[in-house]
Amino acid sequence: MSDRDLVIERLTKKFGTFVAVDDLSVTVPQGSFFALLGPSGCGKTTLIRTIAGTQRITSGTLHVLGEPAGTPALRPLVAYAAQTAAVYGDLTVAENVQYFASVLGAPAGDVDRVIDAVDLGRYAGRVVGRLSGGQRSRVSLAVALLGAPRLLLLDEPTVGLDPVLREELWQLFRSLADDGLTLLVSSHVMDEAARCDNLLLMRDGSLLTSITPDGLRERTHSDDMERAFLILVRETERSAA
Repeated sequence: MSDRDLVIERLTKKFGTFVAVDDLSVTVPQGSFFALLGPSGCGKTTLIRTIAGTQRITSGTLHVLGEPAGTPALRPLVAYAAQTAAVYGDLTVAENVQYFASVLGAPAGDVDRVIDAVDLGRYAGRVVGRLSGGQRSRVSLAVALLGAPRLLLLDEPTVGLDPVLREELWQLFRSLADDGLTLLVSSHVMDEAARCDNLLLMRDGSLLTSITPDGLRERTHSDDMERAFLILVRETERSAA
């Protein structure tokens, strides 16, 4: 078993003449908790979709768990939760999870396991359309956790949520990471960065740096993550000039 769950080398993704991800290289070790950070439109969603295998790369190499991204064998091992909750609003929490468990061929006991894992046991009989935004996000996360994924990709999972719900979800992500799951979580909210072990900072399709939160603070002499990111951007622009 590889100790690297994700290896990206010189990955480029273009849509026509538009370069969404530009010559990006990074390695994500097994069991790590990474934040993919940067402003909206910087390429985070495109990168996550290429890792999930839902978009073809233009050039470079992308290996997930030792296999090329999108390989059928990776489907039960890579879980992907998009920005929009991909569940049925007219079904209950349990019915949604049961449906997707049957589609994925997940073990029968997985339904209760993942509902408990996202702390929705008391809402199992509630229709999803009547849940809060944060609760619907938890239902999507429960579906993503069905089976035995080794890599969990979460694209802007806390966007539009109030601070209390964001805090609850980040506590859940931390718990999953502590249990050994590799997580890559995208966000444009810089203060969420400190909750992860490692940061991948993107801008205009390029990777500015891979660094720890403490390393970013030390490098920029700032405890404010948003200000630290701006300092890093200016530093990169001066180096490229």
